[in-house]
Amino acid sequence: MSDNMSEQDVLVVVSKLKNYIRAASEMNTSGNVAPKLSQIVRMLCDQAIQNAKNDGRKTVMDRDFEKAA
Repeated sequence: MSDNMSEQDVLVVVSKLKNYIRAASEMNTSGNVAPKLSQIVRMLCDQAIQNAKNDGRKTVMDRDFEKAA
């Protein structure tokens, strides 16, 4: 991982996440949801990166996430 990237960085737009949950369910969103979701996104990205490497590519593509999910 890059030096300027931390495992603690939130990878989602929190306001968009909260707006989506509110619109879909009329529920509020706890403050600890964004970090947890970011952890899941990191895991999926790591798997997609490995899938691209296994295919001999230096570009992560949407199909790499299909294999990761």
